[in-house]
Amino acid sequence: MTENRKLRIGFIPLADAAALIVAVDRGFAREEGLDVELVREVSWSNVRDKLNIGMFDAAHLLAPVAIASNMGIGHVHVPIIAPFNLGLNGNAITVTSALYEALRGHAEGDMADPKVTAKALAKIVLERRQKGLPLLKFGMTFPFSTHNYQLRFWMASAGVDPDEDVQMVVLPPPFMVESIKNGHVDAFCVGAPWNSVAVELGIAHILHFVSEILQRAAEKVLAMRVTWAAENRDALHALVRAHKKAADFIENEVNRDEVSRILSAPDRLNVAPEITRRTLDGRLKVSPGGDYRESDRYLMVGRRGAARPDRVQASWLYAQMVRWGQAPLAKELLLAARETFRPDIYDQVLGAGDLPPEQEPKDGIGAFDGPEFDPLDLEKHLSGWSIRRR
Repeated sequence: MTENRKLRIGFIPLADAAALIVAVDRGFAREEGLDVELVREVSWSNVRDKLNIGMFDAAHLLAPVAIASNMGIGHVHVPIIAPFNLGLNGNAITVTSALYEALRGHAEGDMADPKVTAKALAKIVLERRQKGLPLLKFGMTFPFSTHNYQLRFWMASAGVDPDEDVQMVVLPPPFMVESIKNGHVDAFCVGAPWNSVAVELGIAHILHFVSEILQRAAEKVLAMRVTWAAENRDALHALVRAHKKAADFIENEVNRDEVSRILSAPDRLNVAPEITRRTLDGRLKVSPGGDYRESDRYLMVGRRGAARPDRVQASWLYAQMVRWGQAPLAKELLLAARETFRPDIYDQVLGAGDLPPEQEPKDGIGAFDGPEFDPLDLEKHLSGWSIRRR
């Protein structure tokens, strides 16, 4: 059987598609003998469905969607694997200027501390309930998304029940800014560059980088169907090699201006190159007034072992599905979740050893709050949470 070397790959206009976009537009995929057509999509459901039915050979995909598809939860059961991780920590929580001022008025401590802002949010929620005001609306990109789980993790740490005390609404990433501009939501969690776009318009503040909530959070993966991977082994390996070249190219600061131009093109992210550059540097403008915040953990594409799939991350994402009532707790589902991430393929293609350095969180997650995380004992971890769906 002749392998397919002409591929169609779907993506959402987000900065954590950088390795995919650069692999194609900088020629790394072509060097590996691949002819790749990138297809820009608007919603994650479009990407998932086109991947599942074979309209895409691979996709830039939410890590929890790949896991859910592999488990047959939330949609049809289509076995998916992720041999390459496209990004850690590319999300941020952004709030309207009005909500930011309310949080600041109730904050007891540093607003950069998620414990401080979560407690301030709890006070605002209580006040609004006492006054009979509508629930605050928080936008996230998909029910099976890191954005959903990160918002929930943050607010629930202070006793805010995300299913009772606020309203969670699903919005495609490119529509987030318009939704906050039009007053449809009070806050959102989305990947770059849309947080920065809202700040540039003077309508919102970036409240937290997700790396302030979780030190390591796998958000997007390069995903493909198990059947495609089995039938196109050489093309799969070529894709992994091309993406590793692209990740290394992106992480070299000498190349950042070129990468910014590539990503900012109209048929890619379609934003100003300076916004993309700040994203890649982890130095974001967080307020309309011109305040900046910097983190070397923001959007890790290849550094600190970010590109190698980590099954600890798969366990954590499955734990969130269980915590919020999307999936039952079962050993076979935990195994299916972990088998979605394929570090073995990554190591086979690129060689073993691309692991997180010793100074990274010992549990592989580094959450700002909550019980200790054991990726193989989720029941013990989940029993420590007072707010969860049973």
